Amino acid sequence: MNERGKTYYTEPKPGERLEAARCPVCGTSLVKPLWQLNGFAFARCRGCGHVYQNPRPQAKDLAERYDEDYKAYEIESAAAFFKLMRLGLDDLGFDELEASLPAEKAFLDLGCATGALVEHAQKRGWKAVGVELCRGSAEYGIKTRGVDIRIGTLRDARFAADSFDLVHSSHLIEHIPEPGELVDEIARVLKPAGYCITVTPTVSGLQARLFGGRWRSAIADHAHLFSQKGLCRLLNERGFSVITIKTWGGMAQGLAPAPIKRVLDKAAKRWGFGDVMALLARKEG
Repeated sequence: MNERGKTYYTEPKPGERLEAARCPVCGTSLVKPLWQLNGFAFARCRGCGHVYQNPRPQAKDLAERYDEDYKAYEIESAAAFFKLMRLGLDDLGFDELEASLPAEKAFLDLGCATGALVEHAQKRGWKAVGVELCRGSAEYGIKTRGVDIRIGTLRDARFAADSFDLVHSSHLIEHIPEPGELVDEIARVLKPAGYCITVTPTVSGLQARLFGGRWRSAIADHAHLFSQKGLCRLLNERGFSVITIKTWGGMAQGLAPAPIKRVLDKAAKRWGFGDVMALLARKEG
């Protein structure tokens, strides 16, 4: 059973193999232990301060966590997650961005779950495709929504270079053992001057600072917990210019009285200390 107050996650499976890792932001392997949790641990990079699991489960073992239980969770949560994704896109000015693109434009959603956002983009006139590692979730989306979902990783999908005008991911990059490789592949499949939208929990936020290892996003499935500075650096060094950063979530439901939560939520959006961040970046060149 997951810890109370934490984001849903799959429990580490018996026999998972651990491996040492380098910081994806600055490349060093020197770390300082940070949070020792139930069967896993986070460390802080001594070079740049990035927070990540080190040692971490091997990529193959992490991938096997996304099983039938995870599929059930994604189906149950699809409507709520779709609403949150729409709100995040609104904060980033998605309608204006969409209007600036050619009539024939291509959209890719990474970690698309059951494909709700892929279906939405398709209805808005995009040529829309999703990529999803959880086979059960992907097959459910293909069958019930009639959308194009490629099962596996972005690299597995083998898209041609310069295929998409916009690549979107929500709550994906923190799950990826080597996020720099993911960003490189996103850059490859994006058209010149194409856009990348990345949504992820931020360790820069108020809740992470207050709760530390009890923070709801300090979970076993998250290989990385990015700060705003760290994620910007990861993108900048791989050919992206960050255009906009937005945050939301001043305090989680149930952790503060409703009036205080409302004040904190509004302040988090205005002052940038929210629990989740969304970055809009453009591929250079």
